[in-house]
Amino acid sequence: MSSPPASRVFPRTGRVVAVVGPTAAGKSDLSIALAEALGGEVVNADSMQLYRGMDIGTAKLTPEERRGVPHHLLDIWDVTEPAAVAEYQSLARAAIDDILTRGRVPLLVGGSGLYVQAVLEEFSFPGTSPALRESLEAELAVVGPAALHDRLRVLDPAAAESILPSNGRRIVRALEVIELTGRPFTASLPTAPRPYYDSVRIGVDRDTAELDARIARRVDLMWERGLVAEVAGLLPRGLREGRTASRALGYQQAIDQLDGVCTEAQARERTTAATRRFVRRQRSWFRRDASVRWLDGGAAGLVPEALRLVDLPVGAE
Repeated sequence: MSSPPASRVFPRTGRVVAVVGPTAAGKSDLSIALAEALGGEVVNADSMQLYRGMDIGTAKLTPEERRGVPHHLLDIWDVTEPAAVAEYQSLARAAIDDILTRGRVPLLVGGSGLYVQAVLEEFSFPGTSPALRESLEAELAVVGPAALHDRLRVLDPAAAESILPSNGRRIVRALEVIELTGRPFTASLPTAPRPYYDSVRIGVDRDTAELDARIARRVDLMWERGLVAEVAGLLPRGLREGRTASRALGYQQAIDQLDGVCTEAQARERTTAATRRFVRRQRSWFRRDASVRWLDGGAAGLVPEALRLVDLPVGAE
């Protein structure tokens, strides 16, 4: 994907600053610094931070850590609610339009690539069939997500690569689209998308060894700060039944620990390994987007360099 030419007329006026990249790279810290410098407000693009009560495991910034910067689209869904990208798109665009109307700068921040793409580009969603969806979900309940993921790998290897084998909800959706359209799920995603907003996309990443160490430390902090207690408190609110929320990194492992399926040490180890696998998928997604300008999350001059990118005219390299 290339940057639009300077003459491009966008459906919406005003520039959106997107801060994207893999988990634990430092997106949140950069977004706060940019918001303070630009007079901005953050619109969350982390699919799991949409859920109420899922704070520790998603590394959701506390009100103190937000330093007075307004944040939008945090804590909007109950844990029983399945994620819906189309609904998120509508809510995020409404928040961004409101921020722009007030003369402030919207910062779309998160590592959920499909959510970012759905907001920033003219992106429509394939239809759905309740009967087919019900049939696939019934099959999922019987055979589990791994078997359906194997089927997806045969029908659409690219989709299988981008969807976690444990994410039954997204696997079902991909198989549904394939059966409805007769084409791979990835064919339903725009290959030459038209931008919906003028945006600058700043990618934050780090050396793999450094990021691996940060992930391990993050997982340790999740347990030290009370992830298991958080999960125990969410179970009566339906976390176990939540098709999306229960599969969040760390949450399924904490449920297994509470159920006695694994020890605490095993739960931590499995969360660390799953997060590193997820990071590889995030990198694969965002690296396909040539419009993302990549910065080292650990660089001393990170904030000034990001501000320089924000000031570049449309289409500038």
